[in-house]
Amino acid sequence: MRYITYAYLLSLLALFGCAAHSTESDELLSTEIKAAPLSEFWQPADVFAITDKKKSDEVLYGRDLIIHTAYYFGPKGRILQQTNGLNCQNCHLDAGTKIFGNNYGSVASTYPKVRARSGQMESIEKRINDCFERSLNGKGLAENSREMRAMVAYMKFLGENMPKGEKAPGSGLKELPFLNRAADPVKGKAVYELRCASCHQLNGQGVIDGIGQSYVYPPLWGPHSFNDAAGLSRVSNMAKYVKYNMPLGVNHDAPELSDEDAWDVAAYIDSRPRPHKSFPNDWPDISKKPYDHPFGPYADQFNELQHKFGPFPEIKKARKIINQSI
Repeated sequence: MRYITYAYLLSLLALFGCAAHSTESDELLSTEIKAAPLSEFWQPADVFAITDKKKSDEVLYGRDLIIHTAYYFGPKGRILQQTNGLNCQNCHLDAGTKIFGNNYGSVASTYPKVRARSGQMESIEKRINDCFERSLNGKGLAENSREMRAMVAYMKFLGENMPKGEKAPGSGLKELPFLNRAADPVKGKAVYELRCASCHQLNGQGVIDGIGQSYVYPPLWGPHSFNDAAGLSRVSNMAKYVKYNMPLGVNHDAPELSDEDAWDVAAYIDSRPRPHKSFPNDWPDISKKPYDHPFGPYADQFNELQHKFGPFPEIKKARKIINQSI
């Protein structure tokens, strides 16, 4: 029998989001929203339908680690104390199963693979530890540990219905059109205060649970947030994440924020102070850095400020011309 724990109930709230009221509700009500049929997107395998007890125990333990990461590895973790108190599902929504919520649908089918950031072939274990070191601003796990094996088993099981080499439809983050201007942190501050501060607080430090162990609403900047080497420190990733997942409860086919608001609030969040962590071996080929990587050096003529906030169309156009000439 599986019991609903206090930690599990808290996890239902501990998603990376706000619950503020939309200022665009009238516009949304007057606009026909055409949702894509659910069958068009990847659906995770059912973790509660596993009949093999040993496999079920391992997969469900992995799921619990994703939902309650801080309870195991946070500042008051019951196993180790080596992360900032965030949970994996603060970035990988619904325990890594939400469509365009940074889900794990393509993990089993695409790993191991070569990633430009390291310039090397990476395993699932390496990718998990990247998140521990960057998004959780902590230390990685031993690759042969019970917890690492469980998380890998969970991710593999979720995506075992995807053919090898194929990307799951609806995985990752949904693309967002560029602005023809730079994303504006000043405008973003106003959006944040109106739409996000009710959960993440005006100071961006979130809300921690009553025992000081795990965040009900996670901090978006400051000493307990993700560090500046995490994927969400890139404005494009933050904008896509916010646009199609926030405020809490929003999904990709019924967003509430405008494109401009999403870009601007992402710029504001990513302009705020956060832990710095150096990874000197990142991007061995600097020409493969993302267009919005916030730190130089770069292989093009654009400065660090434009790479951080845009406008991005100029950078993408210049890169296309360079690639065509090679």
